[in-house]
Amino acid sequence: MDNYERYASALTITFGALIIGGLMAAHLALPDKAGFMFALGGAFTAWLCAPAVLFNKPAAYRILLLLTVIFVLASIYRFIK
Repeated sequence: MDNYERYASALTITFGALIIGGLMAAHLALPDKAGFMFALGGAFTAWLCAPAVLFNKPAAYRILLLLTVIFVLASIYRFIK
């Protein structure tokens, strides 16, 4: 297994599981549909970061990582608000 493959799979498992496990569960417990959708968007873009790493596309990885951070921060903001 190549280093890119290990990093891509660790990225998908770690961030996807953290976002899905934490933020989405919190927004399901509190009936907040918008926060849940932001968390789902963050999980999806974190999942899309792995193919960008695997196929060596640093520009796409940066954009997807920025989108992931924006979605996660929006979800956290909805949780706090």
